[in-house]
Amino acid sequence: MKKRFIPFIGASVSVFACLFASNVAHAAVDAAKAADLAQKSGCMACHGIDKKIVGPAYKDVAKKYKGNKDAEAMLVKKIKEGGAGVWGPIPMPANSPQVSDTNIKTLTAWILSLN
Repeated sequence: MKKRFIPFIGASVSVFACLFASNVAHAAVDAAKAADLAQKSGCMACHGIDKKIVGPAYKDVAKKYKGNKDAEAMLVKKIKEGGAGVWGPIPMPANSPQVSDTNIKTLTAWILSLN
């Protein structure tokens, strides 16, 4: 006798819905934590979420690099080492070692999620 697998669609949908809702709620908490991290790390002195201050608005950064598969690595490097010329003549100072690599990656992922 052959065994057949017949999924129970109702249960599968319910499990998926719970997992999806959990991830959405988790993402909102992470965004709040990342925004708080940006504030505590001094990032918000030069960058606004939706307005340019000294450096570009984070939403403008996300928009510029949307769909760029190399954006995360490039921005991590830029935040760590600093740089100038991409958004104008005012240089961005290096943020390493005062901001940890883990926190820089968190900030970068958050910034790129803002589009």
